[in-house]
Amino acid sequence: MDSISRRELLSGAGKAGLALSAGGLIAACGSSSTTSTRTTAVTGSPRHGGTLTAGLTGGSSSDTLDPNSPVNNTDYARVANLYDALVWQDAQAHPYLRVAEEITPNKDATAWTIRLRKGVLFHDGREATADDLIFSIKRIVNPKAPGEAANALKTAQVNAIRKLDRYTIELPFSKPYSTFYLSLANNITIYLLPVDFDPKKPIGTGPFKYVSFTPGERSVFARWEHYWDQPLPYADQLVMVDYSDESSQVNALLSGQVDVVNLLSQDVIASITGGGKKVVISDGGGWNPFTMRVDQAPFTDVRVRQAFRLMVDRPKMLEIVFGGHGTIGNDVFAIWDPEYDHSIPQRQQDIAQAKSLLKAAGHDGMSIELVTSDIAQGVVNMAEVFVQDATQAGIKVNLRQVTSTEFYGPSYLKWVFAQDYWYYQPYFPQVEQATLPTSPFNECHFDNPRYIALYTQALATLDESKRTEIAHEMQMIDYNEGGYIIPFFPAVIDGYATNVGGIVQSKTGASLNDWDFEHMWLT
Repeated sequence: MDSISRRELLSGAGKAGLALSAGGLIAACGSSSTTSTRTTAVTGSPRHGGTLTAGLTGGSSSDTLDPNSPVNNTDYARVANLYDALVWQDAQAHPYLRVAEEITPNKDATAWTIRLRKGVLFHDGREATADDLIFSIKRIVNPKAPGEAANALKTAQVNAIRKLDRYTIELPFSKPYSTFYLSLANNITIYLLPVDFDPKKPIGTGPFKYVSFTPGERSVFARWEHYWDQPLPYADQLVMVDYSDESSQVNALLSGQVDVVNLLSQDVIASITGGGKKVVISDGGGWNPFTMRVDQAPFTDVRVRQAFRLMVDRPKMLEIVFGGHGTIGNDVFAIWDPEYDHSIPQRQQDIAQAKSLLKAAGHDGMSIELVTSDIAQGVVNMAEVFVQDATQAGIKVNLRQVTSTEFYGPSYLKWVFAQDYWYYQPYFPQVEQATLPTSPFNECHFDNPRYIALYTQALATLDESKRTEIAHEMQMIDYNEGGYIIPFFPAVIDGYATNVGGIVQSKTGASLNDWDFEHMWLT
């Protein structure tokens, strides 16, 4: 099966880990009950009616409504509202079931039973069934045009899917896959589509239905009155307007042209609040790493990798780049995962130790090129701060700034020392994507036999506590030997008008709690 490209994955995000009970059953939780208390500027209960207008950045003339191939932020916003996933996550990054009522592994996790909710209706009034689910899965793994979730389904034996009844299927895998549900608890997932799906005339089961769409400009959706999770959604109409820059976004919010805006920088907070609007600042789990190729000098020497990590003044970098908003990192990803090891000692800047390690490795006084690009908010600024920190250790870092097109072009995954960005994923799905020799985006070229053996063991382990022990051992390898420098997990800053309810802080790492427009209402 073909893997999707990193460029297609850029705006995707995995979310927090889902605890598996001893019996192996993931029970439905219900969407409204899993969401945290909503921090809103309005008082009173949610109400129906009105048009909710969102001013979003990141769109282009190549925007799409196809849930298999979203590329940018506006694509993901549309997909999350037109279609429904089997598994999703709430504002605390806790996964829960959406249109799936049950997802259950067999005793060795080589097959998973998926049962849909009854009474879930497509926007044309048809009930969703197992046939639609089978079609949705096979469409994702189509080798001619694989969807984003193809990586999560690469060991699935789709030709052996069994339809158990009108709403239930059994999906077999060629090897144990205990973390299958975790790989779907995000917007790189299986969206439920009808068997005759046409992306030019999109029909889903999501909270809003298609009205009109002009790529790079404007999308208009209407409330799906028969949505399975009543009383959602609250707005009668959802309009998404594309903006090319932050200034246009902010002006549109301040003038009342839009009700919510996304992906703001710290620089505009004062303008928004001074203009009588609100901001919501969330400690997201996305991460902007520095990447060191462990198979190329000087990073073949673990002492050099350790020294480079010790150069970074993490609190200072976070303060300069994001005004202190966010969470300090410790060179291990998946911070909100229950399997994340918070007992690992927090790495601090230690210039003397960095110099000592570099001298012992024979690389003191070295020069190195750092490839950077404006691929996400704050990335170039991070590189500039790193240059200053490295100077203290006697290292000359030469910045080479390239366009995002060049960065993710033929040289991507070949840069010796560079940067990248990821939205949040739980630990094992992120490992699957990035830190194994078989990972599609192993940008550090990490290849550790013990690490690989532990990961294989984890996939065959359904016991949550035992899998957590495995994760902790792997994370110590990440911490001591890996190729990532993760100084912090940046905040996500969004703005909204005072008459918008249902706004909530979110750990998902994506704007507006993963484009959760269905829970927003207007007064």
